[in-house]
Amino acid sequence: MSRIPHLGEFEQIVLLAILRLGDDAYAVAIRDEIRSRTGRSTAPGALYTTLDRLEQKGLVSSRLGEPTHERGGRAKRYYTVSAAGTAALERAQRSFQSLLEGLRIFEKKHA
Repeated sequence: MSRIPHLGEFEQIVLLAILRLGDDAYAVAIRDEIRSRTGRSTAPGALYTTLDRLEQKGLVSSRLGEPTHERGGRAKRYYTVSAAGTAALERAQRSFQSLLEGLRIFEKKHA
């Protein structure tokens, strides 16, 4: 059985953005999704580094789309979360929920 890798916060955010975007998950759309959902501005270099690392770990795969005139004949690289990526994300989220269990940090406090 292969070991499920641990994920950092930004890796989780990127994987979730890719899952949300489905077939339209390319770098610019991923950055926009992260910004719109979290309010977090992401440097392109940080995103590309993370995408490369996730691909090296086997947690995402990528494919080139068709070249477009709008991009000067360049193709977009589209990303998909692999089964291993989904398993790693599920593990990370279960761990996070387990740590939150029983804490009362989100209860409203009365003055």
